Amino acid sequence: MDLVDLVKSGSVGGFFALRTAAPSETIGAHLPLARLYAAESEPYPALAPLTARVDRVGDRLGAPERRVAASIAHLGLAARLWSIALGPAALFGRFPDLDPADLYWDGALSSPDDLWWAGSATRPATVADLREAVQTVHLVPLHEAFRRDGRISPRLLWGNAGSALAGALRELTRWARAQDRPEVAARAAELVSGLFAHPDLARTVEGPALRRTSCCLYYRCPSGGLCGDCVFDHPPASARPTGLETRRPAP
Repeated sequence: MDLVDLVKSGSVGGFFALRTAAPSETIGAHLPLARLYAAESEPYPALAPLTARVDRVGDRLGAPERRVAASIAHLGLAARLWSIALGPAALFGRFPDLDPADLYWDGALSSPDDLWWAGSATRPATVADLREAVQTVHLVPLHEAFRRDGRISPRLLWGNAGSALAGALRELTRWARAQDRPEVAARAAELVSGLFAHPDLARTVEGPALRRTSCCLYYRCPSGGLCGDCVFDHPPASARPTGLETRRPAP
């Protein structure tokens, strides 16, 4: 993919930016996501970067328990993975082939410096290709890695994945309207609709507003509140969330 395409994709927002070289000041800190997914033990504990990322998020937010920090850390990385694929797919009809061996991550950094791509191959912007490149190749093993780190439910993780995908669509739609590019918004909506047809993502969000049907637990942090797509209308006063909450029926 031409570098100009990736630069243009990054103009949608920070989560859509994808470097093609490691930031010079952090060379060596990024590790291929393939190692994280494989949980290798030598020469560097593969889960250590993930554990450290959850620790940092927990410290920053004052999370009351580890699964809250893990959920927020997971949501951010899922949003990055969907965005760097969906952005160029909607804008140019192709997206980077995000082989985990070629996609490097440093959990100590924020976007756009957390990820860089060492590959060069691209894939066509089809629902099947996006699903394989992001959901199958990244999200499935990423969920397994987070569950090795600590107790967190699969439904919460897939709820985060659905929320992250819906968020990427919202950002692309806003950008397309501002740039008078209706075809970009239409292509993104069509692709996302197809992705949500998969059983793991189906009904993770509902309605025209794509409101999620589970809780990411952010509201449990001292400075937390409700996310824009939160299942709750008001922060629960006394409930003890399990990560399996479903949206209340409409009155």
